[in-house]
Amino acid sequence: MRSKMVNRTKLNEIALKMGLKKITFYNKFDKALKISQIFGNTLEALIGAVYLDKGYKKTQKWVETYIIFPHLFTDDLEGVEINIKNKLYGWANKNGKALEFATLDEKFENGRRLFTIGATVDGELVSQAKAYNKKDASQIAAQLAVDKLGL
Repeated sequence: MRSKMVNRTKLNEIALKMGLKKITFYNKFDKALKISQIFGNTLEALIGAVYLDKGYKKTQKWVETYIIFPHLFTDDLEGVEINIKNKLYGWANKNGKALEFATLDEKFENGRRLFTIGATVDGELVSQAKAYNKKDASQIAAQLAVDKLGL
Protein backbone atom coordinates (compact mmCIF):
# COMPACT_ATOMS: atom_id res chain seq x y z
CA MET A 1 0.00 0.00 0.00
CA ARG A 2 2.86 2.36 0.86
CA SER A 3 4.44 1.90 -2.56
CA LYS A 4 1.12 2.78 -4.19
CA MET A 5 0.98 5.99 -2.16
CA VAL A 6 4.51 7.20 -2.82
CA ASN A 7 5.09 6.22 -6.42
CA ARG A 8 6.29 8.94 -8.81
CA THR A 9 2.99 9.32 -10.65
CA LYS A 10 0.88 9.60 -7.50
CA LEU A 11 3.21 12.15 -5.89
CA ASN A 12 3.17 14.25 -9.05
CA GLU A 13 -0.64 14.10 -9.18
CA ILE A 14 -0.96 15.17 -5.52
CA ALA A 15 1.55 18.00 -5.98
CA LEU A 16 -0.45 19.36 -8.91
CA LYS A 17 -3.70 19.13 -6.92
CA MET A 18 -2.03 20.99 -4.04
CA GLY A 19 -1.04 23.80 -6.40
CA LEU A 20 2.72 23.31 -6.19
CA LYS A 21 3.01 23.99 -9.91
CA LYS A 22 2.14 27.64 -9.19
CA ILE A 23 5.01 28.08 -6.74
CA THR A 24 7.68 25.92 -8.39
CA PHE A 25 10.33 27.64 -10.48
CA TYR A 26 10.96 25.65 -13.65
CA ASN A 27 11.46 26.20 -17.36
CA LYS A 28 7.87 26.57 -18.60
CA PHE A 29 9.05 26.30 -22.20
CA ASP A 30 10.61 22.86 -21.72
CA LYS A 31 8.04 20.52 -23.27
CA ALA A 32 9.67 17.54 -21.54
CA LEU A 33 8.45 18.82 -18.17
CA LYS A 34 4.87 18.05 -19.17
CA ILE A 35 5.63 14.37 -18.57
CA SER A 36 8.25 15.00 -15.90
CA GLN A 37 7.89 14.25 -12.21
CA ILE A 38 9.29 17.62 -11.15
CA PHE A 39 6.21 18.52 -9.14
CA GLY A 40 6.25 15.22 -7.24
CA ASN A 41 9.91 15.90 -6.50
CA THR A 42 8.90 19.36 -5.27
CA LEU A 43 6.36 17.76 -2.93
CA GLU A 44 9.03 15.46 -1.54
CA ALA A 45 11.32 18.44 -0.99
CA LEU A 46 8.51 20.30 0.78
CA ILE A 47 7.92 17.35 3.12
CA GLY A 48 11.66 17.22 3.81
CA ALA A 49 11.70 20.95 4.60
CA VAL A 50 8.77 20.57 7.01
CA TYR A 51 10.60 17.69 8.68
CA LEU A 52 13.83 19.67 9.05
CA ASP A 53 11.94 22.66 10.42
CA LYS A 54 9.34 20.96 12.63
CA GLY A 55 10.57 17.43 13.37
CA TYR A 56 9.04 14.00 12.90
CA LYS A 57 5.77 14.23 14.90
CA LYS A 58 4.62 17.55 13.41
CA THR A 59 5.63 16.39 9.91
CA GLN A 60 3.60 13.21 10.36
CA LYS A 61 0.56 15.26 11.36
CA TRP A 62 1.13 17.69 8.44
CA VAL A 63 1.43 14.82 5.92
CA GLU A 64 -1.74 13.19 7.25
CA THR A 65 -3.70 16.47 7.24
CA TYR A 66 -2.58 17.90 3.89
CA ILE A 67 -1.66 14.85 1.83
CA ILE A 68 -3.07 11.54 3.02
CA PHE A 69 -6.59 12.47 4.15
CA PRO A 70 -7.49 14.81 1.27
CA HIS A 71 -5.69 12.98 -1.56
CA LEU A 72 -5.17 9.29 -0.80
CA PHE A 73 -8.15 7.01 -0.54
CA THR A 74 -7.00 3.55 0.53
CA ASP A 75 -10.14 1.88 -0.84
CA ASP A 76 -9.33 3.28 -4.29
CA LEU A 77 -5.67 2.30 -4.00
CA GLU A 78 -6.50 -1.35 -3.24
CA GLY A 79 -7.39 -1.98 -6.89
CA VAL A 80 -4.52 0.02 -8.37
CA GLU A 81 -1.80 -2.00 -10.07
CA ILE A 82 1.39 0.07 -10.03
CA ASN A 83 3.86 -2.48 -11.35
CA ILE A 84 2.49 -3.66 -14.66
CA LYS A 85 5.82 -5.37 -15.41
CA ASN A 86 5.20 -7.81 -12.54
CA LYS A 87 1.78 -8.63 -13.96
CA LEU A 88 3.32 -9.25 -17.37
CA TYR A 89 6.16 -11.37 -15.92
CA GLY A 90 3.56 -13.42 -14.01
CA TRP A 91 1.64 -14.06 -17.22
CA ALA A 92 4.83 -14.99 -19.09
CA ASN A 93 5.96 -17.43 -16.38
CA LYS A 94 2.52 -19.03 -16.15
CA ASN A 95 2.37 -19.53 -19.92
CA GLY A 96 5.98 -20.58 -20.48
CA LYS A 97 6.86 -17.43 -22.42
CA ALA A 98 10.22 -15.68 -22.45
CA LEU A 99 9.67 -12.01 -21.59
CA GLU A 100 12.46 -9.46 -21.93
CA PHE A 101 12.77 -5.69 -21.75
CA ALA A 102 15.59 -4.14 -23.75
CA THR A 103 16.84 -0.64 -24.49
CA LEU A 104 16.17 -0.09 -28.19
CA ASP A 105 17.40 3.49 -28.38
CA GLU A 106 18.93 6.20 -26.22
CA LYS A 107 19.31 9.79 -27.36
CA PHE A 108 19.40 13.33 -26.04
CA GLU A 109 16.26 15.45 -26.37
CA ASN A 110 15.80 18.86 -24.73
CA GLY A 111 19.08 18.34 -22.88
CA ARG A 112 17.91 15.08 -21.30
CA ARG A 113 18.38 11.42 -22.18
CA LEU A 114 15.33 9.83 -23.81
CA PHE A 115 15.11 6.03 -23.65
CA THR A 116 13.14 3.72 -25.92
CA ILE A 117 12.45 0.39 -24.23
CA GLY A 118 10.98 -2.62 -26.01
CA ALA A 119 9.06 -5.54 -24.54
CA THR A 120 9.62 -8.83 -26.33
CA VAL A 121 7.77 -12.10 -25.86
CA ASP A 122 9.56 -15.17 -27.20
CA GLY A 123 11.89 -12.90 -29.17
CA GLU A 124 9.08 -10.95 -30.87
CA LEU A 125 8.76 -7.22 -30.18
CA VAL A 126 5.29 -6.71 -28.70
CA SER A 127 5.53 -3.06 -27.66
CA GLN A 128 7.89 -0.15 -27.19
CA ALA A 129 7.75 3.11 -25.27
CA LYS A 130 9.79 6.25 -24.69
CA ALA A 131 10.48 8.09 -21.43
CA TYR A 132 13.19 10.09 -19.73
CA ASN A 133 14.19 7.16 -17.54
CA LYS A 134 14.34 3.44 -18.20
CA LYS A 135 11.94 2.50 -15.41
CA ASP A 136 9.12 4.66 -16.73
CA ALA A 137 9.71 3.58 -20.32
CA SER A 138 9.63 -0.10 -19.36
CA GLN A 139 6.42 0.36 -17.32
CA ILE A 140 4.75 2.07 -20.29
CA ALA A 141 5.98 -0.65 -22.64
CA ALA A 142 4.63 -3.26 -20.22
CA GLN A 143 1.22 -1.55 -20.13
CA LEU A 144 1.11 -1.41 -23.92
CA ALA A 145 2.05 -5.10 -24.08
CA VAL A 146 -0.66 -6.02 -21.55
CA ASP A 147 -3.21 -4.08 -23.64
CA LYS A 148 -2.02 -5.62 -26.91
CA LEU A 149 -2.05 -9.15 -25.47
CA GLY A 150 -5.49 -8.60 -23.92
CA LEU A 151 -4.40 -9.44 -20.36
